[in-house]
Amino acid sequence: MESGTGKTRVAIELVNQAKPDSVLWVGPYRTIKPDNGLPSIISEIEKWGGFECEDVVYVGIESIQLSDRVYLDIRKFCKDCDNLFLIVDESLKIKNAEAKRTKRLFELGEFAKYKLILNGTPISKNLLDLWAQMEFLSPKILNMSFAEFKDNFCDCRKVTKRLAHGRKYTKEFIVGYENIDHLYSLMQNYIYECDLSLQIKQLYKTLHYKLCENTKKEYYRLKTEYLDNDKLQWKNNNIFLELTQKMQHSYCCTENKFEIVEDLFTKITPEETIIYTKYIKSRNACKARFPKATVLTYQKEALGLNLQYLHNTIYFDKNWDYALRIQSGKRTFRTGQIHDCHYWDLTGDVGLEQMIDENIAKKINMAEYFKEKTKEQLREEL
Repeated sequence: MESGTGKTRVAIELVNQAKPDSVLWVGPYRTIKPDNGLPSIISEIEKWGGFECEDVVYVGIESIQLSDRVYLDIRKFCKDCDNLFLIVDESLKIKNAEAKRTKRLFELGEFAKYKLILNGTPISKNLLDLWAQMEFLSPKILNMSFAEFKDNFCDCRKVTKRLAHGRKYTKEFIVGYENIDHLYSLMQNYIYECDLSLQIKQLYKTLHYKLCENTKKEYYRLKTEYLDNDKLQWKNNNIFLELTQKMQHSYCCTENKFEIVEDLFTKITPEETIIYTKYIKSRNACKARFPKATVLTYQKEALGLNLQYLHNTIYFDKNWDYALRIQSGKRTFRTGQIHDCHYWDLTGDVGLEQMIDENIAKKINMAEYFKEKTKEQLREEL
């Protein structure tokens, strides 16, 4: 179900209709115990009347993965239940079939009479993730092993590379998919899809800021240092993430950004506004300068939270990840929102800012974006 369509409410109704004696809710820890006093998934469930059963346990998927003690306690809880309903919030938490997290969810699922996976983000681009998700729900859905699934639906190629001293290694790549119609026919009765349609608008504006002299000087120093031919060769050209992180960090708190937000807050209400930041430095600075606004970070708080009581969003720092950018906007634009949702994107007067915008417009990841660029193009555009 697309973000904002009310998948939590649907889960509550399904559980209460099934009448289990116990519910185990496994989800991202940030949604169960969020920072900044933000509403949790527990408060969201209670808002709709809660689960009508004796025992309800909430646990972070990260805890199941990282803590043997937590996992064993949860396993004992599941084993002792006679009629358990197991819910996994965020399907992307069940993907790599060989991951400890996935294997542990498989084991917990063996004790459950009912199983439900919730997902508000676009389905995984890796078709192999679907095997793990269907296997968790029931091995009878696909009725095939992981190897059989891969052989039936993935077109794979093996590439062998020769290393020094006569060594070599072989790696397998998925170059395409096949028999997709057949795969869809196997899964279609077990997946419910819902799109979002609201009678309000999403309005976007760009606010331009200028780097101060010191930050711009540091920006160009980093550009010269990292795009040096010797350094590119030494780093095997795999330096673009490091380069862009350092360059963007160098100007994330340039003064004109704060001045523009202060001016914007003479026209909109800070208490109704989210400010998204990328770095600890900019997050702390925004919290200090704009204490009445809700200051969040992309990685921790762009997914899973219901913030429909806010309707303004400021992107103080840009982010390369298209999915995170889209999901961050869904925190306010969702069922129950009664205001038009406004979004302001702060854009600096350096080439990196335009690069990020171009990447987002193409809806590709950063690695793919940089593969399209030559060193000469990067020097010119940055």
